[in-house]
Amino acid sequence: MKIAIAQINSIADLEANFELVRANATRAREAGAAVVVFPEATMCAFGNPLTEVAEPLDGPWADRIRALSAELGIVTVHGMFTPGEGDRVRNTLLATGPGVEASYDKIHLYDAFGFAESDAVTAGDLIATFELEGTVFGLSTCYDVRFPDLYRATTAAGAVVNIVCASWGDGPGKAAQWDALVRARALDTTTFVIACDQADPAASGRPASGSTPLGVGHSAVISPLGHTVASTPTGPSLTVVDLDLASLDEARAKLPVLANARRFDADGNAGAPAETGQGRP
Repeated sequence: MKIAIAQINSIADLEANFELVRANATRAREAGAAVVVFPEATMCAFGNPLTEVAEPLDGPWADRIRALSAELGIVTVHGMFTPGEGDRVRNTLLATGPGVEASYDKIHLYDAFGFAESDAVTAGDLIATFELEGTVFGLSTCYDVRFPDLYRATTAAGAVVNIVCASWGDGPGKAAQWDALVRARALDTTTFVIACDQADPAASGRPASGSTPLGVGHSAVISPLGHTVASTPTGPSLTVVDLDLASLDEARAKLPVLANARRFDADGNAGAPAETGQGRP
């Protein structure tokens, strides 16, 4: 299955951002991709009044993305904002396309490195997956990548490909952390990880300032054994990769971490191996 990563710089202008989605999704489909993954905050970049742009999943923005995905015959995954509690929003991923409709609200909010996402965002509490051509994909967003249990949960639900869409905050060592974390999550779960970050705005002539997370690039596709199948430069790019899904069983035979995993009780005692969805659905 061919998967495309569209590493873009979204801005405050929703129409301009939609045209970026259209252009990259069109190129991805022309290259034979079945899925194209866009970053977190594709709808509107962080650092803008998110409550002013937030729309429900049956609103105009999401409907335009659905129509585009249906027109092109490709599944798109992208970050948008939906209404949250009070004057906050939800940081939502929408996966839509032929036979696919799923959404995920970011569970782990980025209250770190001087940024407080929870001030403006309501956290989600449910994992999300979708299935395409017999392959199950898990959904996650940015700061979620620091929490292995989320990836174990999507894998237990059948995911063999885990998608993480990000608008990663820049700073000393942050790009290296991103690289290490996406590889670790692949190794934790012996799944493919599709990691799509916003492009580094400096590569587009818009250097970031302050703690607002706007992206560092470094999108990647990681194999179940932690190998980098593909990686991107820091600037805007479209990368298409043909995933060798048949290699998954071999990887899990070599590295049976899911079969060997053990549960621990509140006192730290190890019990029987966990039911973790070892093997393909």
